[in-house]
Amino acid sequence: MLTNFVQQKIAKAKYKKLGDGSYFGSVPGLKGVWANATSREACKKELQEVLEEWLVLKLRSGDRVPGLSFSFSANKLSHLMEGQYA
Repeated sequence: MLTNFVQQKIAKAKYKKLGDGSYFGSVPGLKGVWANATSREACKKELQEVLEEWLVLKLRSGDRVPGLSFSFSANKLSHLMEGQYA
């Protein structure tokens, strides 16, 4: 489920080549999810890492994630992320 969410969002990412030759990428609708790198491919890779980290922070804090809905207690999620809950 989360892998599909990340893949779908990365597929919709927007990239722009900047004046200095670097690339800027962002995911529409996800505030704060952006990256900058020297090549488009490096920008895409960095953007995916940023999205994954952003998603973990959002889920841990119990914040709403646009385009993702399921119910989970923050406490169980915390344990899952620490590998303590089966």
